[in-house]
Amino acid sequence: MDPLTVSVVLGAVAGGLVQGLSGTAFGLTAMAVWAWTLDPVLTGPLVVFGSLVGQVLSARALRRGFSLPRILPLVAGGFLGVPAGVALLQQIDPLVFKLAVGILLAVWAPVMLLARDLPRVVRGGRLADAAVGLVGGVMGGLGGLSGPAPSLWAALRGWDRDTQRAMIQGFNLAMQALTMITYIASGTVTGQAIRLFPMVAAAVLLPSFIGLKLYGRFSDATFRTVILGLLTTSGLILIATTIPKLL
Repeated sequence: MDPLTVSVVLGAVAGGLVQGLSGTAFGLTAMAVWAWTLDPVLTGPLVVFGSLVGQVLSARALRRGFSLPRILPLVAGGFLGVPAGVALLQQIDPLVFKLAVGILLAVWAPVMLLARDLPRVVRGGRLADAAVGLVGGVMGGLGGLSGPAPSLWAALRGWDRDTQRAMIQGFNLAMQALTMITYIASGTVTGQAIRLFPMVAAAVLLPSFIGLKLYGRFSDATFRTVILGLLTTSGLILIATTIPKLL
């Protein structure tokens, strides 16, 4: 098995397991493997495709805690943000952007994780939810990072485990679908990426189901710890994978 195949499979397996467990973080987990070996032109489409496959496979987790009126503002804001993020790709260095996000996550998520009682955001209503969706959409368009903003927001809102999972996964599913459509329309998806898509899909299948089974055993407190722990790890991964390239 050639090194490219090994890298693609390992990244997809790790990303599928984490996404099945939490409903998010496929890209950040897979990039911990792919960033060292794959061309950046390949990484974006593979991240979006793998995340989309995993989201569809574990979509039944959305049945618990899903609320259409609650998620609509997030998704509406995200739909506005994705095209803006794609447009900003021409103006902002993606590496600098990812480093900034990594530093933010590596500092803020541990503070939230170690806090005995998280602050609860009860004001702002749907407008605030839409603003967070907008941020998530822009981050998704810029670097495939649509998950961190709604994940942090769901924790600050104080939603229970099933509601957090439904909101995070529902938002990510919508954003990844829109991003993939945008990639295809803009010609970002190369022939090599298309040839690797079946390999990614096959590698994601079993780990996603295993992660989903493990999720069913979590309490609200454990799920909160997992989400914030993943965000912290994601921040450290972003820092570790971007600093060498910037230097």
